[in-house]
Amino acid sequence: MSDGTGNGEPTRTTCGRCAVGCGLQTTATSTDEPSETPPSIRVTGDPGHPVSRGRACRRGVEETAGSRSGADRIRRPLVRRNGDLTPVSWEVALDAVTTRLRPRLDTEPDRIGVFGSGQTTTEAAYLLGKTARGVIGTRNYDANTTLCMASAVTAYRGAFGADAPPPTYADIPRADTHVVWGANPAVSHPVLFSWIRESTADDGSELIVVDPVRTRTADGADRHVQLDPDTDIALARAVLATVVARGDVADEFVETHTTGFAALRDRLPDPETAAETAGVDPASVSHLADALTHPTLVSWGMGINQSVQGTAAARALIDLCLATGNLGPGTGPFSLTGQANSMGARLGASKGRLPGGAAFNDPSARQRVATAWEVPPARLPTDPGPGPVGLFESIAAGEVDTLWTVAANPAVGMPNTTPVRTALDDVFLVVQDAFRTPTVEYADVVLPAATWGETSGTLVSMDRTVSRVRPSCDPPGDARRDASIIAEVAGRIRPNSVDETVDPAALFAELAGLTAGTPVDCTHVTYARLASDGPVRWPRTAAVGFDRDDSPSQRSEYRYRDPDGGFTFPTADGSARFSTGRHRSPPEPPDDRFPLVLTTARRSDAYNTGVRSGGDGELLPVRVAPTTRNAFTDGIDEADRAAVVSRRGRVDARVVADDRVPSGVVWAPIHHPDTNVLTLDAVDPDSGEPAYKSCAVRLDRN
Repeated sequence: MSDGTGNGEPTRTTCGRCAVGCGLQTTATSTDEPSETPPSIRVTGDPGHPVSRGRACRRGVEETAGSRSGADRIRRPLVRRNGDLTPVSWEVALDAVTTRLRPRLDTEPDRIGVFGSGQTTTEAAYLLGKTARGVIGTRNYDANTTLCMASAVTAYRGAFGADAPPPTYADIPRADTHVVWGANPAVSHPVLFSWIRESTADDGSELIVVDPVRTRTADGADRHVQLDPDTDIALARAVLATVVARGDVADEFVETHTTGFAALRDRLPDPETAAETAGVDPASVSHLADALTHPTLVSWGMGINQSVQGTAAARALIDLCLATGNLGPGTGPFSLTGQANSMGARLGASKGRLPGGAAFNDPSARQRVATAWEVPPARLPTDPGPGPVGLFESIAAGEVDTLWTVAANPAVGMPNTTPVRTALDDVFLVVQDAFRTPTVEYADVVLPAATWGETSGTLVSMDRTVSRVRPSCDPPGDARRDASIIAEVAGRIRPNSVDETVDPAALFAELAGLTAGTPVDCTHVTYARLASDGPVRWPRTAAVGFDRDDSPSQRSEYRYRDPDGGFTFPTADGSARFSTGRHRSPPEPPDDRFPLVLTTARRSDAYNTGVRSGGDGELLPVRVAPTTRNAFTDGIDEADRAAVVSRRGRVDARVVADDRVPSGVVWAPIHHPDTNVLTLDAVDPDSGEPAYKSCAVRLDRN
């Protein structure tokens, strides 16, 4: 078995499709095609990988195998000349980038924006953050991970004092009850969902799904609680109020390990009123309250995070776990991460926090990072910056005149994309990507990058497991690995600022050293250990893996749990903290002019912004209830063709009647390039995450 030598033997690596972190074996196959055509990759599940044990979803296999084919791969650097993107040498492309960036470093670093991704390796994400914060010194740096996980991150920090979920995959088979809230893992995380299904197949176990739409996950549930869009806090508070009224609070746990419960209890709403706000019957509230008296794992996804109340909603789910004592093996709050390395980016990309998790205004942390990076502390920004939406607003305002994107597609992925695309057209844009995305069409310089199966480093799964990724072949054409490109740009704009030899093991060791003694300590994770032991979790040191018969102390690595079974949290008093958030009306409720609610979600046959999977074709496919179609398509010539209109844009669409979508809701896939023309760019005030999941729309004559 190869460790990435590309010698025709299978290479052990990690899937980059989602954040489950399944092990794969990849083999580059020879080709008789011209040299410009790269060899294909044969992909299978890795039975020796302790996380997935040979399981792999169809999408992960097909997208890994197909990532090297097709005309959308970028094989040469490009520079815009006379309005057209023209192939050039690396020297010419990098000179163009250097000429643009270098004059701004000493006097106007904030004129430079950098936008990263959860799709790069941990090492590349760390190096990009080091370059943005330490070499350039800009505050205008963020990543597309903020668009999906920032509210969960902020909620974890608020409740526990640090980021990342307490449970691991080992806790899935130990849970009696699984509550999946605002997530569709049957589509988004098929392997993880198979574990949930196996866990809930036992007598006395059940799966409860909370979602406005009857999803594929809801099809497999014992009970589907169909709440109204953007009413998650109202329902969560109704459930907690019911728990309190019944006397089912875990008093000893709350007294010993938490703070703030009395303030929350005093602010709880009347459960019947809150249930009515959520559009949920009292029996469903009662059932959820009953379920939480058993060992329960509460999982959530973008349906919670992507809201102006995303942080408060995630905190409300954590509150349910704390109040019922559902913290410990087989229980707890577990956010389901979308992108393959969102967790790795959170660990060390210097986006929302400095490496190690400290705030940008923490003097000792600033000094520690500046010393390690050999930069003056004053160069580091004093705050994390304006967030992705704020970054593009800064471009529109003329405050940022240069943008460098890495493995990101903001022309499609940002909310309210019309002004975003205008900003991309106005700014000097450097795009580093493997694929010819819609964002590339706005670029002034394009730097061709490697993708899955072509690069070396690590990914960190949603349960904190660090796994190796290894190349089975080289990138096609002149494409280079992300970390190598980033290092060369950094070295050109500030000579000797980074090690341009780019050893992934050394980069990870540098990052790990900055986490020493922090709540995200991963100094026990080394490339040597990953080679000898396989995947390793942080922050503890046990080997990864689980069996249904293992005891929690052997495999669970439950975060914050003391050896004696108690808990210590990295907060000022060592206690977990309750929150007091209440339901608020959404920022754009339906009205007479826009009487419907648009919500967005994933499809099983598409990937993120649709680049790898080919998008959705010419028309945006939207799903509506038959009652909605009958009521709101009157006067439209062709019943299946209409325009979806929001306050921000108008998009031609194909309307499909689907009784799985509730009345009054329009469902659209996140992958289509037109979807975010419609969405709202209002953000959660605590996390900066946009409200993709709810905005007002109407259906018009096409």
